[in-house]
Amino acid sequence: MPESMLLTYAFAAALTGGLLLKLWLATRQIRHVAQHRHEVPAAFRQTIPLAAHQKAADYTLTKSRLGLLELAVGAAVLLGWTLLGGLNALNQGLLAVLGGGMVQQLALLAAFVVIGAVIDLPFTLYQTFVVEERFGFNKITWRLWLTDLAKSAVMGTLIGLPIAALILWLMGAAGRYWWMWAWGVWMGFNLLLLLIYPTFIAPWFNKFKPLEDETLKARVTALMQRCGFAAKGLFVMDGSRRSAHANAYFTGFGAAKRVVFYDTLLARLSPGEVDAVLAHELGHFKHKHIVQRIVMLFGLSLAGFALLGWLSGQAWFYAGLGVQPNLGAPNDALALLLFLLAVPVFSFFVSPLFAQLSRRHEFQADAYAMSQTSGRDLATALLKLYEDNASTLTPDPVYVKFYYSHPPASERLARMPVPALT
Repeated sequence: MPESMLLTYAFAAALTGGLLLKLWLATRQIRHVAQHRHEVPAAFRQTIPLAAHQKAADYTLTKSRLGLLELAVGAAVLLGWTLLGGLNALNQGLLAVLGGGMVQQLALLAAFVVIGAVIDLPFTLYQTFVVEERFGFNKITWRLWLTDLAKSAVMGTLIGLPIAALILWLMGAAGRYWWMWAWGVWMGFNLLLLLIYPTFIAPWFNKFKPLEDETLKARVTALMQRCGFAAKGLFVMDGSRRSAHANAYFTGFGAAKRVVFYDTLLARLSPGEVDAVLAHELGHFKHKHIVQRIVMLFGLSLAGFALLGWLSGQAWFYAGLGVQPNLGAPNDALALLLFLLAVPVFSFFVSPLFAQLSRRHEFQADAYAMSQTSGRDLATALLKLYEDNASTLTPDPVYVKFYYSHPPASERLARMPVPALT
């Protein structure tokens, strides 16, 4: 059997198997959450009102049912791009108009991104202006949404096209081991983004102002000094302009690190609870989780570029995924797109391993936070965040293993020495 046919069968089998598995997981989640909707779990009956529990269940069910439709459409679109010849037709059409060369390759990448965005647009709009609106989370106006869309398009063009052009040039000009040079460029680009994102990109979309609460600032500063962490500044972000969801995060790298609080978070949590949430994030740095993830990204991306370097020279790779390789023009953009389409189909089956690693990191960060702040403050902060974000307290255990990067509330709180809550 030709290698191209083997790839076709393997891809079709993985796509079908992955879709069935995702649908099974989603239906398990829907059934499990619905079955537990009418009663707050025993561990939370003294702290979570039934109305809040049911809101979280309804929010989860609504998103999960929309997700079922997205799964079906996504699988159909992927099949259309590959085995049904959509990417091949797009490539041939652009070749006829532009001829072979860098312009045609960049046009292929840009057209693919734009078409994908248009297909995703109805789901994005429905999620934002129907689902989030129905549950009281959406705060964004149509004008702001359109402004964000325009800014994202400009940012993607200014940043995405040059890096894509450089990688495509390396694929065609750097010889047999072009993938090593491309990997170096890609990693350098990602590290550069970590440096410039806080000061140049993020402020284009949100307003950041220094933390003005002197009492809270003193507490946070003391906590960071106690933990041996230095940041360039403490900032409050106007998250309430777009959503009622609350969060806090670190951004940047090296000397450019910043601590950012959503204004919605500060409005909801007490100073001690803010301390506990921040200590959790500091725990990730203390345990070097960020460095570990960067090293993992380096290793996986190197393996990915090496695999792409080999596959891009195999005619069966193109034919097996429904594309006729160009004879008198470069195939680099085609190879890149096919690789990005095919890899997630096969890699989904190992996603529980990465989710488990992430959940383990969260437990370690929780333990560190409890060693630096009050365990009760961390527990009450988590309960408030789960309630405010309408996160279900009763997810399906199997669904959790595949998708949850953070442990469910019941598992996190069970490890916290807070008798009143457990």
